[in-house]
Amino acid sequence: MNLLMVRAKLKEENVAEAKAETEKVIKALEQARPADVRYASSVLNDGVTFIALLEMEQGQEHPLRTFPAYVELIEKLKGWYAEPPTVEYMTTIGSYQLF
Repeated sequence: MNLLMVRAKLKEENVAEAKAETEKVIKALEQARPADVRYASSVLNDGVTFIALLEMEQGQEHPLRTFPAYVELIEKLKGWYAEPPTVEYMTTIGSYQLF
């Protein structure tokens, strides 16, 4: 299994909005229950750095690119970044009840 990790530092004044928009995405996912999506978002203890994790199968297209709530979040994030986000791909070598 592969993971996509996005790490983004936001402007402090946009953190509350970003949290609220992220919660909307999670609620929309809970309602739609897409079978091919495993997604999580967290904030580091600095309060401004957001981490998003998305599980993806090898060769799979990003399953949220057309999910309306996620598309809306990404558009808003573009104006909230304090610095460019970093994107990393990882291969899971082991997991205990996390994935």
